[in-house]
Amino acid sequence: MYEIIFLPFIVSFIIVVIATPLSLIFIKKLGIIDDPKKHKHPAILHKKPVPRGGGIPLFIGVVIAGAIFLWPPNEITIAVFFAGFIALVVGLLDDKFDISPYIRFATNILSALIVVSAGITVSFITNPFGGILFLNQIEFLPQLISIVWIVWVMNMLNWSKGVDGQMPGIVAISAIVIGMLSLRFPIIDEPSLISAKLSFMIAGASLGFLIFNFYPAKIFPGYSATAIYLLLATVSILSSAKLATAILVMGVPMMDGIFTVARRLLTGRSIFWHDKKHLHHLLLSLGFSQRAIALFYWLFSAILGSLALVLTSKGKLFAIIMLIIIVGGGIMFLHFLTRKNETSI
Repeated sequence: MYEIIFLPFIVSFIIVVIATPLSLIFIKKLGIIDDPKKHKHPAILHKKPVPRGGGIPLFIGVVIAGAIFLWPPNEITIAVFFAGFIALVVGLLDDKFDISPYIRFATNILSALIVVSAGITVSFITNPFGGILFLNQIEFLPQLISIVWIVWVMNMLNWSKGVDGQMPGIVAISAIVIGMLSLRFPIIDEPSLISAKLSFMIAGASLGFLIFNFYPAKIFPGYSATAIYLLLATVSILSSAKLATAILVMGVPMMDGIFTVARRLLTGRSIFWHDKKHLHHLLLSLGFSQRAIALFYWLFSAILGSLALVLTSKGKLFAIIMLIIIVGGGIMFLHFLTRKNETSI
């Protein structure tokens, strides 16, 4: 366990702590800066220029730790890190030039296809009422579900970096929970071992980055951080399907993402259209600070992740239903409240 949990976590943490200040030198020279005076985006909160490109130190931390603890490479690790590298490069181009969201989306699909081509698919899910549902009985269904899941997680977590420190905390907690569940069986196969080690590397890298991203942020994750979201989505399905666990631990950003897509479609706008209607924006409009909102997301992720560790499959189903009712209802109420406040001004 020492070489599976502690060392990968510590090594990736230390590497990111060292790599982030060094990356900032490189990032500033390339001009990968989010300047609120030049970057016209309705959701911008900062008043001064802040470097983007946080995906660089995050990915470096995981890759170097992976070279140490996941050696020798195999088909799975090569595919995962290659897909992550593609997501990183395109993300950096967006951090610098603000490229088309459709190009970004196509890249997400390509990255997911590379991962799935290595055999990382959701081949079965546990039936909450007993038994196993084998998805591979229907041709291409495991691949399709896996691609949709990976792309969804990449976009959903990208929407959850609106306030400083919000995203790294969510990713770290989610990775720790998934990593612990990867070790739940006494006999660990190779995919589970890769999933566990990679999960704790992601957690360590995210917490190392959090030091520089917590309010006031010295660096933003940028779209390049989708490389880490892809890795997190991958470990959530690697070895065995842990989708219910991932849905729970990422429950709050998950519900916010669902409401975001539904809201934009119902208003006739593209799902890639930018706005200031995410949950963190609604909380900001009610007077919550950026630090308080980040802590709110972390707390909910930790609570839901703890439940995921102890609940049965049936318990997870009921927890997800309650999550939809409580968080979904809360988001709807906040939308109503903020709209009412806007019309009364």
